[in-house]
Amino acid sequence: VQLQASGGGLVQAGDSLRLSCAASGGFFRNYALGWFRQAPGKEREFVSAIARYGTFTHYADSVKGRFTVSRDNAKNTAYLQLSGLEPADTAVYYCAARSGPHHYSYYTRAEEYASWGQGTLVTVSS
Repeated sequence: VQLQASGGGLVQAGDSLRLSCAASGGFFRNYALGWFRQAPGKEREFVSAIARYGTFTHYADSVKGRFTVSRDNAKNTAYLQLSGLEPADTAVYYCAARSGPHHYSYYTRAEEYASWGQGTLVTVSS
């Protein structure tokens, strides 16, 4: 499956953004999806994950209550709604996919994912 993330931009602290991850070349509902981010000079970190049908989700503590992950299997697209953005959220955001054997499976480690999008930059000014 090929992934393309979009929706990043320059915003002010407290603003919101919605990132999209469009998939092609695979049967979308077979894949568990994840969002990761990498800030300048830092390692890639887990942000959120969603299982095949969207029923099961998971968030990093740093974004819990501010970010919401979702997916529309009919549109082959996943979303990450970012709210209450802080300068510390500045990073390149990546979406990733891997086959999910179970409808409840989600994954939080980067090495568990086989396919990655190119990333979209989110910059939050104070």
